[in-house]
Amino acid sequence: MKSRLFILMIAVVAMSSVAAYAHHSFAGTYIEDKVVKLEGTVAEFNIRNPHSFISIEVVDKDGKTSRWGGEWGGVTQLSQGGVTRFTLKIGDKIIVDGAPARDSSDRKVLVRRVVRPKTATSEEFTWQGRVQ
Repeated sequence: MKSRLFILMIAVVAMSSVAAYAHHSFAGTYIEDKVVKLEGTVAEFNIRNPHSFISIEVVDKDGKTSRWGGEWGGVTQLSQGGVTRFTLKIGDKIIVDGAPARDSSDRKVLVRRVVRPKTATSEEFTWQGRVQ
């Protein structure tokens, strides 16, 4: 009976390590050695695992507004960097630097840096890192 339990425990550990190792690569979706800068307002902020997402309303040179998506770190990574679900609010003006999508029509970035400049109602906030 003890040997069966031991074998079962080994199988569970082996299976869980395979699942953790199977995380996808960002290289297939984003151009990781390039950076684009987006300036706009927060339209949506969803902090969750395995990755958080932020939507940004960006006004281009012609005055046209478009929504961009930012793929960000998971809850643990962001919380270690001082980000909580209350850090960014709808309407906050932010600047995001990120790796652009390989397909430019996707209008999304892999977030590398987020800055919320200081305003009358909030302190400046900066997060920088590599999403894991």
